[in-house]
Amino acid sequence: MSASSAPVSHAQSPGRSRHLGWILALLALAQLIYALDLNIVFVALPEIGSDLGFPGQTQQLVVSAYVVFAGGFLLFGGRAADLLGRRRIFVLALAVYAVSSLAGGLAGDPGVIIAARVVQGIGGALLLPSTLSLINTLFEEGPGRNRALAVWGGAGASGLTVGALLGGVLTENFGWPAVFFVNVPLAGLVALAALFVIPRDAARTERRRFDLPGALSVTAGATLLVFALVQGPELGWLSGWVIGAFVAAAVLLTAFALIETRSSDPLMPFRLFRNPSLAASTAVTFIYMATFGVLPYFLTVLLQTVHGYSALQTGLAFLVPSLAIALGTQLGERLTTRTGLRPTLIGGFLVGVVGTAVLAFGFDADAGYLALLPGLIVSGVGQGVVWTAMWIAAATGTSAHEQGVANGAASTSLNIGNAIGLAVFTAIADIGTGGKTGDVLLKATAEGEFLVVLLTAAGMLLGLLITLTLPKPSTMAGAQSTAKSEEPLAAR
Repeated sequence: MSASSAPVSHAQSPGRSRHLGWILALLALAQLIYALDLNIVFVALPEIGSDLGFPGQTQQLVVSAYVVFAGGFLLFGGRAADLLGRRRIFVLALAVYAVSSLAGGLAGDPGVIIAARVVQGIGGALLLPSTLSLINTLFEEGPGRNRALAVWGGAGASGLTVGALLGGVLTENFGWPAVFFVNVPLAGLVALAALFVIPRDAARTERRRFDLPGALSVTAGATLLVFALVQGPELGWLSGWVIGAFVAAAVLLTAFALIETRSSDPLMPFRLFRNPSLAASTAVTFIYMATFGVLPYFLTVLLQTVHGYSALQTGLAFLVPSLAIALGTQLGERLTTRTGLRPTLIGGFLVGVVGTAVLAFGFDADAGYLALLPGLIVSGVGQGVVWTAMWIAAATGTSAHEQGVANGAASTSLNIGNAIGLAVFTAIADIGTGGKTGDVLLKATAEGEFLVVLLTAAGMLLGLLITLTLPKPSTMAGAQSTAKSEEPLAAR
């Protein structure tokens, strides 16, 4: 039995299987809420800006406030789940989500809504690693966990579409506050159900201290790093705020590394990266979000800015790629179970490279949606395959009592990869647009995005190369055995 499989010793029982099914339904619904919130606010930004007096260039703060704090607190959230209890942090995260969403919907000025989004981001940083660590400790390593992660991944893919569609419908019919209020009953009900469905956190038999210096340094450092990457395109890369944030982030993250090497109970035990599966998957998550993860942004710009789609039409346009991604998440589970992680990730990246290269040719000011369809479908399937397989890799060979921090590390890499990818590719896409207006600007925008989409396809090849460092199945079995032997008896 692997280190993380102890809770599933009764999985043969039909009652136990049904109970795990209800747990998975709750965890998938939580992921749906998390993914939904990533897109639902985008379509409401113009109305929020108009109603609350946001100048156009500052409306993006409603989005970036969430992204910055969600990225900065992920490692903290993962460790908190390990030390304080996964169910406790899961319920707390949903409660934070519900309260901050209510505050956002009631906001009457820009400061309040930005503060609400900051708190919502912290809730997201607690929710993602706690949800993943619950899956990885309640479901046995192997086919059972693979299926659970595929369901969880499919819910996330659905959330991206539902967010875009729901955001358009709610904003047009009920006003922008509705995109915040919708989270309140959803998060509240899932939190309440979790108290009855998810097993209580086991009592701790050993005393563990929380690495406060490590938590403060890495959280502040990661938050400042994501802030600089997100705000660089808006404020300018030579802005004092951006340069200062980069310098402070470098100092704090260096201090974090030094603190962790000297701590008897570190927040982020660097020995975890001796597990080649976790090390490779953390790099893969970075590449994934720097390439696959930036495509929705550029697709939105193409559809709304170049082709003039409404928010609702854009949401409908995302139906096809979202269905393709959801299909890919299920295919990724089956391929991983039958052929292993390495072949699955290699295949997913290869399909992604081909599909994304084809997709690039639909980024033309004179082309319609049909020109995008083949690339959206093929790239989406590849994206879904990689998404499921990379989270399986992140959980493989890690002890149950450290699943939270392992998933926090992978999630942090995911978020920073997205911030860096957007910063770099947005700058490249804008190179040829300066001083242009009208149809000439639209054509230049499409051409810049054509180049960027081709570059993301090239970046996926780097992910493929990193995948080759994953251990072969026999080696991975040894890593899992080692993880079991290192796990404290209290965690088994």
